[in-house]
Amino acid sequence: MLSLGSAGGKSTKPSFVSYVTPEEINITDIDASRREKHPNLLPGEVVFCSASPILKSSQEDASQRGISGTLFCTNFRISFITDEVSSEEVAVLFKNKLYGESDIPLTFVDLIYAGYDEKKKLITRGQVKNKYPPKIIIHCKDLRVFQFSLTFAKEEEARKIFQGIVHHSLEPKSLKCIFAFSYCENTSSSPEIQRKQRTVMFNTAADWTEEMMRTKGNCKLVTDNENFGISQKLPQFFIVPSFISEEDLPKCQGRGIPIWCWTHHSGCALFKTASLPVTEDDSESQAFKSYMERMLNAVAQNHLYSVKTEELSETLPSIQDIQQSYNKFKQFFLIDGTTEFWLSDVKWFSSLENSGWLDIIRQCLHKSVEIVECLEKENTNVLIMEEEGSDLCCVISSLVQLMLDPYYRTLTGFQSLVQKEWVAGGHNFLDRCNHLHHKEKELQSPVFLLFLECVWQLLQQHGPAFQFTETYLTVLSDSVHVAVFSTFLFSSPFQRVTTMKAGSPQTQRGPLNFPTVWDWSLQFNCKAQDLFTNPLYSESPKQNKAMRRPFHAKHQRQLSLPNTTYKPSPRKGFFKEETENLKKMLRGKRISRWMQSTEFIQASTREFYESWSRRPMDYHGLILPCLDGPAIRLWMQRYLRWIPEVQIFGGGPVALLNKLADLLGEVQELRAQLDLQACHTDLTHQRAVSLPRTSARPTNAFPFASSRTWGLRPTIPTCLLQRLMITGNLANADDEVTEAFADVV
Repeated sequence: MLSLGSAGGKSTKPSFVSYVTPEEINITDIDASRREKHPNLLPGEVVFCSASPILKSSQEDASQRGISGTLFCTNFRISFITDEVSSEEVAVLFKNKLYGESDIPLTFVDLIYAGYDEKKKLITRGQVKNKYPPKIIIHCKDLRVFQFSLTFAKEEEARKIFQGIVHHSLEPKSLKCIFAFSYCENTSSSPEIQRKQRTVMFNTAADWTEEMMRTKGNCKLVTDNENFGISQKLPQFFIVPSFISEEDLPKCQGRGIPIWCWTHHSGCALFKTASLPVTEDDSESQAFKSYMERMLNAVAQNHLYSVKTEELSETLPSIQDIQQSYNKFKQFFLIDGTTEFWLSDVKWFSSLENSGWLDIIRQCLHKSVEIVECLEKENTNVLIMEEEGSDLCCVISSLVQLMLDPYYRTLTGFQSLVQKEWVAGGHNFLDRCNHLHHKEKELQSPVFLLFLECVWQLLQQHGPAFQFTETYLTVLSDSVHVAVFSTFLFSSPFQRVTTMKAGSPQTQRGPLNFPTVWDWSLQFNCKAQDLFTNPLYSESPKQNKAMRRPFHAKHQRQLSLPNTTYKPSPRKGFFKEETENLKKMLRGKRISRWMQSTEFIQASTREFYESWSRRPMDYHGLILPCLDGPAIRLWMQRYLRWIPEVQIFGGGPVALLNKLADLLGEVQELRAQLDLQACHTDLTHQRAVSLPRTSARPTNAFPFASSRTWGLRPTIPTCLLQRLMITGNLANADDEVTEAFADVV
């Protein structure tokens, strides 16, 4: 627990002396003014405490300058309401309906610091008694940094607002204390929105059946877990290989069961499972080994009696390694001031490389390409495994399907993929995102963000193949921490179903109906949602049957047979006795792993990528990422959007997107006029993304930040520039950026 010291409660007060007596002050007007400062509360949102006046300082203000206003703490957010009135429309182009640009949802809070002059101390969990610092510095999970000065507020209000923010943001809490429950109890469900929703939720048997039919899979649907009788970690409905017996399903509490993910057009499929526990008991170990042998045989019989397995925990970083790497990585974007930014900029690239975050992204993409090669080139079933089967398995299986299936690169298809592999797949969002601020830090890890990072790399390299934009991915990464949606709120399908069925004891209502994140109208208006659609997206041709050629069994089997003296029967197809002979031949080779050396695997993957890159580009076919060093880039929109020093006024990708959107709009308008002349057609073909015409110049951080709040300041602070010139040893640094920076100086 941090001891704030005696300076916290006795902060320096302004020396202003008022010559107006209290009787001359209109108390009624003051109270009315303060009542008007309350934020627009959401259903179920209540104010815990407030303080005024509070100075909100921006990152470029190192002094006491700032914006005056009132600071509130509710059961949903920390909200700052300014006394100033903004008349510029740039600030509301991309307004979130749930929280504003000066709001911090409580689940967004990452770290809180107490500021004392030029120093700051980390606030940790624990009770802070009757003390408060002169300044609060809040680091958010979306990488915003807020600084609030409590110097001018009344001592009692300052103490309460500080204690309230620390308590409701950092202290451990129960699931029912999450704002989503209060919000859900005070809102009614909207069946109209649910009917219009096209995202497949994978919460019914019909959803899984339709998905297997879409991919032409040859597996069976399991409905025995509807009441979670098989396992509480598995979804209510799932698909397994057809040759798994009903007796094996309840064993091992769901571990080891190959869960179907996707079927390739050749007939092979991708499966994932949770690894069986390691035990020292010989009899139990033998039982586990026999059980796993039956599971692998069932997967092998799905197609050509072949399967390759991959234990992801042996080849990819652990969730703890991912968390540690991201903690180092995000520090370069949580900038408290201009001077701090330029000091970190001196060794920017080497620092990013040393964090290891970009390398983890490269490793995940590389592993996904390896599995794609097995499915696409070798036509082999693949079974991926890890300890829980719901972290890295979700990352790799989702990336493989994105590379192979163009449906998942559409907006609704991508959302359905997240529902299938992550939500129904049992990813522990509650602990990985640390919504409850529990002390078990080893459970926290940005695994879903790692997946979005990999998707962004694919989007940057193959833009026309994706219907959605990087703005959509950035908003989705933020929405993970909005404690309103059920999508990212629970740790397992069992917890989600049982919690929602329990209803509300306070209001004695029926089952709770939490909104899903895919109902974007709860956060953004239609104009803002237009920015989610990629104007460069290459729409699929109307004739879709040619994209998935029918599977010719005889031809594929001949390609996959090993070199033997076996001759195929002249009769069409394989009969029972021929199938048994084939199984005997492949008995010793049916199950394999990637036993080759790392160099061999990398060379094979490189050859597979080069062979694919030489073919004509098909944005509705297979896409593969380039994994060379410069190809793995920084997600600039997400990580640099709040740093004014790196913004390009009137430039950047947003300028290109705006121009292309204008051209696309003109083409669509002409096309609509031609269609009207021929016949009356539906004009809602695709709404073009178009930036509103304003006097302000957008930056490359659009739509998350505008030029409204950023003044023209020196590129490098004067004090820092003088210190760098006096030092004179920048040319000896080992960073390329350092050399270029020294030349400019």
